[in-house]
Amino acid sequence: MPEGHTIHRLAADYRERFGGRPVRVSSPQGKFADSAALLDGAVLAHTEAHGKHLFLGFPGEEWVHIHLGLFGKVNFGGPVAAAADPVLPPPTDTVRLRLAAADAYVDLRGPTTCALITDAEKRAIHDRLGPDPLRADDDPAEAWRRISKSRTTIAALLMDQKIVAGVGNVYRAEVLFRHGIDPYRAGRDLSPGEWTAIWDDLAALMREGVRLNRIDTVRPEHTPEAMGRPPRVDDHGGEVYVYRRAHLPCHICGTEIRTADLAARNLFWCPSCQQR
Repeated sequence: MPEGHTIHRLAADYRERFGGRPVRVSSPQGKFADSAALLDGAVLAHTEAHGKHLFLGFPGEEWVHIHLGLFGKVNFGGPVAAAADPVLPPPTDTVRLRLAAADAYVDLRGPTTCALITDAEKRAIHDRLGPDPLRADDDPAEAWRRISKSRTTIAALLMDQKIVAGVGNVYRAEVLFRHGIDPYRAGRDLSPGEWTAIWDDLAALMREGVRLNRIDTVRPEHTPEAMGRPPRVDDHGGEVYVYRRAHLPCHICGTEIRTADLAARNLFWCPSCQQR
């Protein structure tokens, strides 16, 4: 499932290509056809992300709410040459939502959620989400109030979107490693200073994720070039410390990276660098 930086990047990409412009809206698959007909020709006025939720805003306080889930994909494109004039390629019948202008289109396939909602319904979604490190006005103290009282592991708390929005399995594993925190520590056993450091680091890492459109978490002194080691080979890309490195040696201490199941997700950590 895409992590929060991907959704914020999508919000920026939608805004850059279509913001302030009237767009043609269609649903070749048919599941969003009625709502698409209502929006067709309207101006895309706003785009916004909160955690793993994307919102496309139209006049009249109407929003398209998108959650990609495990299988959702977004593809941007432009015209292709056909006869004498460039035209947009026709969408396939698997496209849930297409937005198009004369010179660009974007296709959404396979989302968990694609729904037309009101401003009040959008606010209700925000209200049930925790603060997002990529939203400048979100307050980490809101998450700390819950974390500091919880017996639940910090690894599970970071993945709870009601507590912190946008953090997924990669950022969870990596930020805990970067701060030497055992993933099985209870939230209430963290200090306020540790939580502030985690939040600030998440904000910085995720901002880089938006900029680069991938997750890189290793510090400059631990890059392949600095350490003289081979670069990571992985479909997800990016240099990491522990994520999906089970049974490989830790970049810092050489200890074998461990993995375990926690709340139906694979957890990765170094037992030497992240002691209780």
